[in-house]
Amino acid sequence: MHIPQIQSTADAALSASLDAAINNKTKPLGSLGMLERVAKQVGLIQRTTAPTINNPAILVFAGDHGIVAENVSAFPQSVTWQMVENFLANGAAINVFARQNGCALHVVDAGVNHDFGVREGLIDRKVGHGTRNFHVEPAMTAEECSTALRHGIELAAGLKGNVVGFGEMGIGNTSPAAALMHKITGIPVAECVGAGAGLSSQGVEHKRKVIEQAVARHAGVSDPLDLLATFGGYEIAMMAGAMLGAAEHRKLLLIDGFIVTSALLVAARLQPAILDYCVFSHCSDERGHRHMLEYLGVRPLLQLGMRLGEGSGCALAVPLLHASVNFLREMATFESA
Repeated sequence: MHIPQIQSTADAALSASLDAAINNKTKPLGSLGMLERVAKQVGLIQRTTAPTINNPAILVFAGDHGIVAENVSAFPQSVTWQMVENFLANGAAINVFARQNGCALHVVDAGVNHDFGVREGLIDRKVGHGTRNFHVEPAMTAEECSTALRHGIELAAGLKGNVVGFGEMGIGNTSPAAALMHKITGIPVAECVGAGAGLSSQGVEHKRKVIEQAVARHAGVSDPLDLLATFGGYEIAMMAGAMLGAAEHRKLLLIDGFIVTSALLVAARLQPAILDYCVFSHCSDERGHRHMLEYLGVRPLLQLGMRLGEGSGCALAVPLLHASVNFLREMATFESA
């Protein structure tokens, strides 16, 4: 399939101009910390010293996972479709935070094991009724994985605005995320596996053993697309595609927590320059996310002890994006003062 080619945002002349503009504001050098870093990053993405944040959107991808048959989740699979219903009824945390911070919210059925029918507010891109059990066999066929990626690329291309946040919902999806993390980073499975939505310590240990057995079964898989098809989920694959599609159109990518970052790990293996477009909204309390961020060499904007998913961290980070570009556009310079 066609993978979008992502251009680096590196531009020495523009970088110097942005540094000069930031340093000439009426403040001590570096005193706005990460807001200065984000302002420069957005300026490089948008190729301007006067960047803007316009019509931010959050895509929440939902999908189910065959690996739940191995008792790796504290909740039954039916919670996935019930939470999608909650999104559509505007009752979830992401609905509250997105509304509060002026973000358009788009809910995508990537592969939920439920038939919703035609529903207002639901984007139907269902590839299948949940993936297969990757403890036994690959989660997706190559064709299914390609279809999910393509849907994601197309969805991102059709969005208004210049900021895209990514969220997910899928009971059991910390297991494919942990497997992908291990295979891509080389970090031991034990450091990748966490409690998910609320496993006990015994449950986490069982989950670790299941994932270790699965990665041993599929030990020969190394190509990023093959890894995604073998261990991923429809929502993870569609997110990876949407990230690539958004970066191709020079949009800023807001990355949420553990599962979303696992999709980014795949996208970055395919197109390393995608990291130039990513702002990491927060560090999740899900075990493994901090290691993911360290592996990528990035710093999150927030650390609030959250592990909800849904793109909640993205919505909470949007005011900081506005603050970053607004100080650059509106704050006085020493000359003007």
